Amino acid sequence: MRTSLSLSKDEVRTLLARALAQLPSFADIGPVDLEPMLVGGIAHDHVRIAGRGAVLRVPRLSQFGLAPADNLAYQAAGFARAQPSGRTPRLIATLPVAPDLPYGALVVEEITGRRVRLPDDLAAIAEALARIHELPLPPAPARSPLRDHQDPVAATLAVILAQAEHLHDARLRPDALGAIAEELGWARQFAGEIAGGMVKATQPVALVATDTHPGNFLIDAAGRAVLVDLEKMLYGAPAIDLAHATLYTSTTWEREVAAELSVEQTARFYRAYLDQRPAETAAALKPWLLPMRRITWLRTITWMIRWRAVSAARPDDPALGPWSRSRLAPDLVAHMLARIDDFTDPATIARIRAEWLEHSPLERLL
Repeated sequence: MRTSLSLSKDEVRTLLARALAQLPSFADIGPVDLEPMLVGGIAHDHVRIAGRGAVLRVPRLSQFGLAPADNLAYQAAGFARAQPSGRTPRLIATLPVAPDLPYGALVVEEITGRRVRLPDDLAAIAEALARIHELPLPPAPARSPLRDHQDPVAATLAVILAQAEHLHDARLRPDALGAIAEELGWARQFAGEIAGGMVKATQPVALVATDTHPGNFLIDAAGRAVLVDLEKMLYGAPAIDLAHATLYTSTTWEREVAAELSVEQTARFYRAYLDQRPAETAAALKPWLLPMRRITWLRTITWMIRWRAVSAARPDDPALGPWSRSRLAPDLVAHMLARIDDFTDPATIARIRAEWLEHSPLERLL
């Protein structure tokens, strides 16, 4: 967001209040009513609108590479499509793209709750994802503007390969690079088998969030898990959401919720989710759980390697500036870099891969 670099906090609040004045129900909001919230991610600023039960969600960039107006429309559609689940914030309004609001903003319901505690809240997360995934699937022509991964493996592999362009510039140890290369080879082969008709099982497709690490959930007063980051909603593989909620690279990503799950705890999460889906759907999903876990890990680790490379760009670089780590708090950057160092350590990679390689303990428990 340009204003976060070039203006003071008071000036930013003044600009946001001026933008909110376009909405009749927020016309009386002044700068003093806007309270910046702590930032835990790279893509948005969040500002509480005091006394209104609402939050301004202000994009800094589009992780899908969309133009600002398209990104705003995409996110609005994601919130609107997920809202009937009762496990996401309600979309209240949108503020259009403007010179002082270069990516526009969403006004969404404020979820009052606490951060996730792992492993205690895994069952609540499983329930929330089941509620989202069971929403009726619209016909293909009605799924736009959200992305439609009718072949989730091929679509996700395309994302992985684009991110993997940074692998050989990532200063990885040879055994780490070799392990990631082996997984990439497996993913290419698996995608080819699906395209060639050698995999007979059809993977269920649903509305999914894709960015379901535990830090993106809050636990409300009723004990329900609410998913608050819907930037990457699309139609794709429920198994990716399940993997991203429980992989080590997800559960230790944010400091406030960090915990390493045991294989038994992860298996209980999967079973809790499957128990809440119709028996036919659960049976159709089960063969895809481990393959999509591998693919989700690849998507995650290559995104992190890409971020580490791209975020070194100067903030005034017109192509890469929005990703610059200079736009984030130094302690957040230090934490993210430390996590990526851990995630790309050969011993960590070997421990994660043990979940799905030969004699998989997770497969036995599922």
